[in-house]
Amino acid sequence: MLLRFTKMHGCGNDFVVLDLISQRFILKERHIRKLADRHFGIGCDQVLVVEAPGRPDVDFRYRIFNADGGEVEQCGNGARCFARFVRDNRLTGKDVLRVETKGGVIELQIARNKSVRVNMGTPVLNPNEIPFRAAAQAVTYALRVDAQTFDIGAVSMGNPHAVLLVDDVHTAPVALLGPKIETHADFPQRVNAGFMQVVSQQEINLRVFERGAGETLACGTGACAAMVAGVRLGLLDTRVDVETRGGLLTIEWAGGDASVLMTGPATTVFEGDIDVPAQD
Repeated sequence: MLLRFTKMHGCGNDFVVLDLISQRFILKERHIRKLADRHFGIGCDQVLVVEAPGRPDVDFRYRIFNADGGEVEQCGNGARCFARFVRDNRLTGKDVLRVETKGGVIELQIARNKSVRVNMGTPVLNPNEIPFRAAAQAVTYALRVDAQTFDIGAVSMGNPHAVLLVDDVHTAPVALLGPKIETHADFPQRVNAGFMQVVSQQEINLRVFERGAGETLACGTGACAAMVAGVRLGLLDTRVDVETRGGLLTIEWAGGDASVLMTGPATTVFEGDIDVPAQD
């Protein structure tokens, strides 16, 4: 059948967005892999699905699937695109949305300049809840990778992140270390690996090797996790600009139980239809 889609991106982190309220389709893992394939499909880092709410206190259900077909808990750049999509397609007239995700409920606020501010909730630091195998909660942990040991911050923003400090993100061994950290045995559900360079107390550079997608041009939850890790180390202020390979995100966190707030762009690239067989 023909499936209507919209291609979007947030700072280069790109998505295929599907409205499964206005059109009916049973989405399977093989469909997601086809849609995400950059040679034989549309091409994207993640497929985002808009569904009707499953509970009375939210406006929509928001589902995220990585390019490998696996469903994940959260995607910050995707959340901004989700908000723009439902407004642009007149699925809602609200400026503030409450959205149900696999990782919990988040709040999205659409600004007049079409940027979107996302309340990502309180960062999770308890190792058992990340999940991460550690004897006790700490600011940093020693992670053994091959013959080297790295100090990392471990944070969940609805999905797990390991954050490494590097001198220069341009020369950081993202392609080498990213896959090894992603599949490290101490992260039983795999992990997103962030490589953070502190430029000043108000600015960091960041590259992220995402679980199930590889390195992306930007990672919203990764930017939030990196900022939280930097604040906990005493290196960053409570408002930080995060320069990714795809663009700029602004992250705010007052510490403690305060919510992490992320502001950034969401851009529509094109719309179309793709023939996706419903049956094998």
